[in-house]
Amino acid sequence: MNQDCARVHASCVVVKGRGLLIVGTSGTGKSALALQMMALGADLVADDRVDLRLERGKVIAMAIQNISGLVEARGIGLLRAIAAGPAAVHYVVDLDQNEDARLPEPITIQLLRQTVLLLRGAGVPNLPAALIQLLKMGRVDPEWPSK
Repeated sequence: MNQDCARVHASCVVVKGRGLLIVGTSGTGKSALALQMMALGADLVADDRVDLRLERGKVIAMAIQNISGLVEARGIGLLRAIAAGPAAVHYVVDLDQNEDARLPEPITIQLLRQTVLLLRGAGVPNLPAALIQLLKMGRVDPEWPSK
């Protein structure tokens, strides 16, 4: 098994060159979150399935060719979108995990043997707008990279 690549059931958007991988079980709203973020200025990397590869110490997300430029809108169908192309994953948001802390401590996960910052997204108010702002400007915390 190649540890330098994977195909995951997820969505991915990018803002200012910073990719956000959206994960969660089926029906948690991965596509819906991607679509909401796109309405706020994010670009679509991939929806439903995302190919990941390790490249020079960074996890790179890209669309699978036959679904590139498509995003699901539940109750409406598959919508066309401009595909942003490959993007480095800076954050992962897990829609299955709740964040109880108002100002949470940074946590990380391993993705293709690389450390990536993890956000627990279930029940977070204003999640799409907060994630857009995070990708644009970073977070105030000396332990988190701002760029």
